[in-house]
Amino acid sequence: MPSATLEALRLRARLNRLIRDFFEQRGVLEVETPILSAHATVDRHIESFSTEFHGPAHAGSRQRWLRTSPEFAMKRLLAAGYGDCYELGRVFRNGEAGARHNPEFTLLEWYRVGFSLDTLMSEVADLIQAALALVGQTCRVRRVSYAELFQRGLGIDPHRAPLDTLIQAAGELNIDPSGLTRDDWLDLLITHRLQPSFKPDELLLLHDYPATQAALAQLREVDGIQVAERFEAYLGPIELANGYHELLDAEEQERRFKAEQQARQETGRVVPPFDARLVEALSAGMPACSGVALGVDRLVGRLTGEPTIGDSIAFAHRTA
Repeated sequence: MPSATLEALRLRARLNRLIRDFFEQRGVLEVETPILSAHATVDRHIESFSTEFHGPAHAGSRQRWLRTSPEFAMKRLLAAGYGDCYELGRVFRNGEAGARHNPEFTLLEWYRVGFSLDTLMSEVADLIQAALALVGQTCRVRRVSYAELFQRGLGIDPHRAPLDTLIQAAGELNIDPSGLTRDDWLDLLITHRLQPSFKPDELLLLHDYPATQAALAQLREVDGIQVAERFEAYLGPIELANGYHELLDAEEQERRFKAEQQARQETGRVVPPFDARLVEALSAGMPACSGVALGVDRLVGRLTGEPTIGDSIAFAHRTA
């Protein structure tokens, strides 16, 4: 049996049309990039599915990886001069299944040349407001820095507080601390202490993350502290999107890739090859841009009022 109702699938189809109309009106090109690739993300927090190609050897690498995001290929298009682009398609992440995760899900990702992070945050808010209007809803939009969120909610400075302070702030959470890093504790404080209290009718744009959580974002200095030019968008307690003022430095990109590979190796996990073609593209020159990825299934669930992601997908993992 399908896992979603007919009404949910009809709403999903309307949302897909809205997304395409939204970007058509703004002159953003829809693209399709490879789902199977010779490389994978090396992010220590994400696991990829892999398979093997059995065709002729001259066709390239036999080991192939299902994409966790179209990011690397889209950035290669940007570096080649294709300009603003978006993709609405399926991505895959191994081991992620639950109320808000499905190992196969729909991601909307887009890149805007010349956009600051502030401008992109405004565009994300515009799109989410347009989506809510499909079901006669709206929301307030609030921007808050990572530091402000922690200071107001927990009374601590997330950039400067010692690790012991972060652990104490976790309070009664029953968590095994072995192997947890400072960033792990910060993530736990957001997901367990702060995120549950986010207002359901508010779109929270959380920005200026710790530099250690930059991923593929540029860094800048705020009040003597290096922060990542990164934001996440929360509609109520549901995380919908993650965006960056994109890193342009090829050497720094390669350094970060290798650091992630090293972290994976140290914990005995699979170490996929990183995308050397992306590094080459950055070396050749990618225009200054900002980009964001938005979880469409979670947004559909918010529109239908269904808290479980499987109710937004025709066939969730358990029924596929």
